[in-house]
Amino acid sequence: MAVAPQTAVVDTPVIPRRRVLAWAAWDWGSAAFNAVVTTFVFTRWLTSDAFATPGLSGAALDRELATHSSWLGWGLTIAGVLVAVLAPALGRRADGTGHRRRALAWLTGLTVLVCAAMALVVPDPDALTLNLVAGIALLAVGTVTFELASVHYNALLSTVSTPATVGRVSGIGWGAGYLGGIVLLAVLLVGFVQPDVGWFGVTADNGANIRAAVFASAVWFGVFAVPVLIAVPEPPVVAGAPRVGFVESYRRVLADLRGLWREAGGLRGTVGFLLASAVYRDGLTGVFTFGAVIASGTFGFSASGVLVFAVAANVVAGVATLVCGRWDDVLGSRRIVLAALVGLVITGIATFALADRGQAAFWVCGLLLCLFVGPAQSASRSLLLRVTPPGRESAMFGLYATTGRAASFLSPLAFSVAVGVSGSQRWGILGIVLVIAVGCGLLLAVRPRATA
Repeated sequence: MAVAPQTAVVDTPVIPRRRVLAWAAWDWGSAAFNAVVTTFVFTRWLTSDAFATPGLSGAALDRELATHSSWLGWGLTIAGVLVAVLAPALGRRADGTGHRRRALAWLTGLTVLVCAAMALVVPDPDALTLNLVAGIALLAVGTVTFELASVHYNALLSTVSTPATVGRVSGIGWGAGYLGGIVLLAVLLVGFVQPDVGWFGVTADNGANIRAAVFASAVWFGVFAVPVLIAVPEPPVVAGAPRVGFVESYRRVLADLRGLWREAGGLRGTVGFLLASAVYRDGLTGVFTFGAVIASGTFGFSASGVLVFAVAANVVAGVATLVCGRWDDVLGSRRIVLAALVGLVITGIATFALADRGQAAFWVCGLLLCLFVGPAQSASRSLLLRVTPPGRESAMFGLYATTGRAASFLSPLAFSVAVGVSGSQRWGILGIVLVIAVGCGLLLAVRPRATA
């Protein structure tokens, strides 16, 4: 039986609007890590010629930059493994102790501190390798703490929504994240990155403008993370929920998975959804990860052109997510996800077919892709909450994070194989489309049943 639209609810409590906005403020602030640190600013700076050996040029420079990119990939791979190992156990433990908000506070605080420490990374010619490795290490640690914080943040969705509004509220959060990224990027571009002399006299010497942008992002995240810790109450602990130690939590996570699978009449579909979402969510990540690469290499965008497109893309994704959040509660989360995935597959194929048509084609197809990505992400989160038994939200979102990390190699692998076999970057588009299509097919094969 498919997940039914959650419209008829009796005696549903009214969630104060300020509580929803306080919860969404964390998503707004998290754009500091997603947009600035991991996507457009810090990682691009680490893999640029700012950290290359002085005097290198041509093929030698290309080889060194490729090596640095490889180091970055390994750092993030290690971070992904740590998240996969830690997320379900920490989530299970938070459910048992009733300390989701406390865990969110600690992990968010650590993320903010790590981001601030990134401002200390300097492209010093006398210690380039040391500083580069330090930057990658900080990025890896920040990725771990941010992903673990997201587990507890997502679990608090049950506290700020009802079965009738979970899709809408999830959409508000995702939309706030996209729009927050736009505002922050605009502020940083005007204040630090673009001008020769930015605010407070900051220049590009020794990457001071980039470091200032990263430090400002840490402050941004810290400020907007406060409301959820004040206005959103700690969810009550389910009666009889045991308090377990860290090691014991691993055994209980495995027991949870076995229990979900054995309940063939109830929650077996939830396990199928976790697996399907792991595949298609990696495809969604691939859209953003390789979008800038494809825009530059296949469609001829300049660096500034990519950044302009990125701003427009986030606006489209944010608005689409906010709008589709309301349809989520009417039509059901699963239908929204499937419709978005089908739209992504069709638009991705069109992008491949129109690769010879220039930048105008990419603007149209690229923005259409962003129109579907946000709703797919938001509805996936609300669908998981709909099929999660009360009191097990953190554990389930921990498994959600783990399964997603377990499949995080699919899009890079599909993209690389497609480009390597064909000899053309253009075919990498179909590699990403293939991952999304497989995930869509897996989701069609499962029908998780709502528990709320």
